[in-house]
Amino acid sequence: MTNPRYYDYMELAIREAEEAYKKNEVPVGAIVVFEDKVIGRGYNQTESLHDATAHAEMVALSAAYNHFNDWRLEECILVSTLEPCPMCSGAAVLSRIKTIIYGAKDPKFGGCDSIFSIPTETKLNHQIEIVSGIREDEVAAMMKQFFAEVRKKKERIN
Repeated sequence: MTNPRYYDYMELAIREAEEAYKKNEVPVGAIVVFEDKVIGRGYNQTESLHDATAHAEMVALSAAYNHFNDWRLEECILVSTLEPCPMCSGAAVLSRIKTIIYGAKDPKFGGCDSIFSIPTETKLNHQIEIVSGIREDEVAAMMKQFFAEVRKKKERIN
């Protein structure tokens, strides 16, 4: 049975994704939770910062490191609207995240289930519990709407 709090956490991540959407960034949001408190939050900022590593999860993890003044996030949960990519999944493993919760799968860049299974790879020294599909339809609809708008803008330019 899925913990009902996971839906509450995803609501907070969705709010972060909405912030990205408003700023014409791919609408992905993430939070880091420790003892039922948000200690890190972020949304995609790759376009505005001109930084390929400015994914929502990386921003949220950095805030969590600052909260603890440490890179170890052993009892923390990373919540992302979209399945973390290989970079973000690897950062979660290196950070010793306990659980990753995400909404929609990412068939093109997924690092947890879709393409790679980095957080559960037994050859690594740390494995992460994965919970997927939390508010998946809502997250997928936001992504589809965003990319439909991007395509429309490109058509108007051409």
